[in-house]
Amino acid sequence: MHKQKFSWANLYLILMFAFLYLPIFYLIVYSFNAGETMNKFEGVSLTHFAELFSDTRLVIILLNTFLLAFLSALLATLIGIFGALFIYYLRKRRHKTTFLSLNNILIVSPDVTIGASFLILFITLGTVFSGFSLGFWTVLLAHVSFSIPIVVLMVLPKLQEMSDSLITAGYDLGANNRQILREIILPYLSPGIIAGYFMAFTYSLDDFAVTFFVTGNGFTTLSVEIYSRARRGVSLEINALSTLVFLFALVLVVGYYYISKEERSSNKKKKRGRLR
Repeated sequence: MHKQKFSWANLYLILMFAFLYLPIFYLIVYSFNAGETMNKFEGVSLTHFAELFSDTRLVIILLNTFLLAFLSALLATLIGIFGALFIYYLRKRRHKTTFLSLNNILIVSPDVTIGASFLILFITLGTVFSGFSLGFWTVLLAHVSFSIPIVVLMVLPKLQEMSDSLITAGYDLGANNRQILREIILPYLSPGIIAGYFMAFTYSLDDFAVTFFVTGNGFTTLSVEIYSRARRGVSLEINALSTLVFLFALVLVVGYYYISKEERSSNKKKKRGRLR
């Protein structure tokens, strides 16, 4: 009976992974197609990758997208760390629950609602400040805003795991608040901080709905550009671009796995050292 359940579970997992990954592999395979369409595979060729790198506009958009993701994730992580600390150290449980609920609402809110809200805000600011217009900075502000709640949710569980005795011991040894934060709290939170950064980076990288509302002034991101081109017919140049982005995401996931693994092993060594 147990074996039968286990086999059905395996079958379910195989079907789910096949459903998720087969379209991606199909896209990757045809990025190496010598032909111009996805109707027939006519041989292996790197023509579409060459076309991609010769498309100056698309390369600039790709670099802008990664720059935007890097900056928004960095800013969101810095703000999210202190946001998580603020929520965790609130004395009244009612206040803590309120702020945590407000944080979670932003995560579950539809992207269209968030994008439209930011658009209304930025248009209002544009009427007040004559030099303010939609572009890189509006997209950056929007991406930072919707990434902060994700970082908070990644960091808070690590704060809840941390023993208050570590901080007490730091104060007993004469450390001030800045030293406690730098030497005890931040190193302990590093797995959550890294996870929050990677999550914010990937959310920014593939966001379409919010970016579509707040972009302008000649600035665009990869998702918006691919959408506009796909309406005119998908080129295999997009397949080549998607292949490179997928490989980059794969490298990020593998890198995060090994960083987390190293962090866990170092934490185990520290615990063994304390026990000795």
